[in-house]
Amino acid sequence: MSETPSDIEREIEEARERLAGTIDQLLYRSHPKTIVSREVAQVKAYYVDPATGEPRTDNILKTVGGVVGVIALFVVLRKITH
Repeated sequence: MSETPSDIEREIEEARERLAGTIDQLLYRSHPKTIVSREVAQVKAYYVDPATGEPRTDNILKTVGGVVGVIALFVVLRKITH
């Protein structure tokens, strides 16, 4: 069965529309504001439960402990070098 020129034109137009949609999605996903908002959402989800809105104290305490540990390390290193 051979395709008519109008069938081929229709297929080409459908392919163009699909590609245009794909390009639009890629542009949206690679836009700096989209990337920043996605990263902010990930950080918020780490510290706040998205389902309940309650803070995740275990993750908060891990972060605070890490920060306190790094500060203590700097204090100790500073005292040793002076």
